[in-house]
Amino acid sequence: MLLERTIIQLDIGPLPPDEARQLGQLGFMQWLAGLPGAADYPSAARAAHARAAPLAAGSPALAEFCTLLTASLCGPIAPLPLAMPAQRRRGGAAAKRSLRMPL
Repeated sequence: MLLERTIIQLDIGPLPPDEARQLGQLGFMQWLAGLPGAADYPSAARAAHARAAPLAAGSPALAEFCTLLTASLCGPIAPLPLAMPAQRRRGGAAAKRSLRMPL
């Protein structure tokens, strides 16, 4: 269930590379956090990759998600390059006021 939701959230079409990387990483972290404690990680990662890979060609965020799944299964155990998106200001009250409809 969580895997399907993650795939739906990531399958949003073309994105700039940096945004796609950030969304793919967030999706991977969301999927990873939703795994049960006793889950067989390699099997779960292969199943997630099998579900997401057919859609990855049309969604760079899903392609990043698949890349992280593959990297987590290959080679020696090593930290993955995951990072939360940088915090940024979104305009605060002034931005909200500018979006209001005039009376």
